[in-house]
Amino acid sequence: MCAESRPLIVVVADEPELLKIITEQLTSAGFSVQSYAQGIPAERFLHDNVASLLLIDLTPPDPTGSDLYCALEQQGLNVPILFITGNRLAEERLKKIKRGAADGLSKPLNYPDLLTRIHAILRQAKVKAATPITPKPVPAPFNWLGAQIDPGLGEILFSNGTRHKIGRKEIGILASLSAHRGVVITRKELLQAVWGMHADLQSRSLDQYIVKIRSMYARQGLTLDCLKTVHGVGYLFDPPHFS
Repeated sequence: MCAESRPLIVVVADEPELLKIITEQLTSAGFSVQSYAQGIPAERFLHDNVASLLLIDLTPPDPTGSDLYCALEQQGLNVPILFITGNRLAEERLKKIKRGAADGLSKPLNYPDLLTRIHAILRQAKVKAATPITPKPVPAPFNWLGAQIDPGLGEILFSNGTRHKIGRKEIGILASLSAHRGVVITRKELLQAVWGMHADLQSRSLDQYIVKIRSMYARQGLTLDCLKTVHGVGYLFDPPHFS
């Protein structure tokens, strides 16, 4: 009979002593631990391995933790995250990232509390994973204001021949806006269409991705005047008929 594999926790903290103590505590508690002082190697590891939990230190001055979170969110990597905060600036970073909705623990760490929180997050993730989900089919290529979007390749091809990689979140936003052209789509509808039914409705991630999309088109000399923000409601995509 095979022994049950230990949950894998990835720890990212730039303080050597903190990283050492957390690693020892989690290992002693029976977890498999992969520790990093920088976000880039942690990001590479998470691309090739499935972690049960990511533990990130947000304490300034090093921006490693928040940069790593933003990179993982942009790439659509889905892993439960627990943040460590050490001062007011770190608390502000946490609020900025998840608008106060993320799991976080303040320094100095109480390790029994840390383990209790980790076990609670892992239980939630296990319940969520056991819930049957119908996989979403990859959307067919579609045209968005003269640019061809290929979800399968993760690329956008502009009419001038310029080709760029484009993330799953951007593709989801463009596809949802295209499906609701000419009518207002609320923030809630758009967030749930792209991030899922349990999306954080207070997150500002959607706004950041809209800015990225506008910038991507602006670099090609194209304006998105037909994509209008309806303040307090959502967005209106009202393109010309030929688009």
